[in-house]
Amino acid sequence: MSEMKPGRSFVSAQQVAELAGVSRSAVSRTFTDGASVSETTRKKVLEAAEQLGYHVNHLARSLIHEDSGIVCLIGADINTPYHSRLLDAITRRLQAINRVAMVINTSGDSDSVEAALRQTLNYRANATIVLSGTPPASLINTCINSGQHVILINRDDHLDGPESITVDNGVAAREAFHMLHRAGCRRIAVVSSQAGTPSLVARERGFEEAAREAGLAVTITRAGPTGYGAGFEAGRLLLSGSERPDAAFCVTDLLACGFMDAARVEFGMNVPTDLCVVGFDDIEQAGWASYQLTTFRQPIAQIAEHITTLLDSDNPDVVNGPGAASGSRVCFHAAPVWRRTVRPK
Repeated sequence: MSEMKPGRSFVSAQQVAELAGVSRSAVSRTFTDGASVSETTRKKVLEAAEQLGYHVNHLARSLIHEDSGIVCLIGADINTPYHSRLLDAITRRLQAINRVAMVINTSGDSDSVEAALRQTLNYRANATIVLSGTPPASLINTCINSGQHVILINRDDHLDGPESITVDNGVAAREAFHMLHRAGCRRIAVVSSQAGTPSLVARERGFEEAAREAGLAVTITRAGPTGYGAGFEAGRLLLSGSERPDAAFCVTDLLACGFMDAARVEFGMNVPTDLCVVGFDDIEQAGWASYQLTTFRQPIAQIAEHITTLLDSDNPDVVNGPGAASGSRVCFHAAPVWRRTVRPK
């Protein structure tokens, strides 16, 4: 038999069957979990597959069995530390249950985002996980109407069908206020962004409500998108006036890092002697020696674990049970992480 030469086409199951001297159905049974095939036949097929470089076409199988194993992840700002950590945790957990992640970056224009989403439907993605922020509810409905299992993270969409995973943003923001208030801070600013995502808005509102109950008014500054630059610019705006704040709650750690650098570099202020700062997310940079930021830790590992529990077909009682029924909501706690940007009580 002539040696197979490398080419652009994939090796077929029929080629494996011919080399192994077995039927095409025997090849199929060998690569199907639980199918009946003799050990002798299995050995012949596996040796032939190894020699030819054969791999099962799971996508083609999905057209028959309606199970592609593909999970679509939709989100914006995926280059930021928090979202990259979240994607890393989720994709690792998906791989552990034999799922394949397909990522759609919604930072682009709406037409390209919708086209990419429809492509996942063409590939028969089993599920879609929507991260906080974009896309709009109309695209989420497209997934739901196509029969996908939809999971929302930190969204406030009131839609029938998808499961929702949230973090107690408002509760944590109220706790952030009391941290600063107990430290003696009275002129407190909130540094936010123009993104207006549900999670960021919940943090703004929670902090503002706690301040109002304590008889204080807070200033909310949104100097740009959710990033270091917007935090730095907010610092320049807030600290250049005669009534400087003595504390700031930054709704993300990236904003906090920019704000702190503006305070120190532009105005020579000391944190926390002159200015106390609390962030949110507990990204890697928050623990760096130059920041040592007091913040709130997003429960990323718990979120990723819960997602895979919902998607793992080996746990039907969990997926279909009353605790995780269609439309269910699960809320996780964001724990405070004390470092050095808030003065001792």
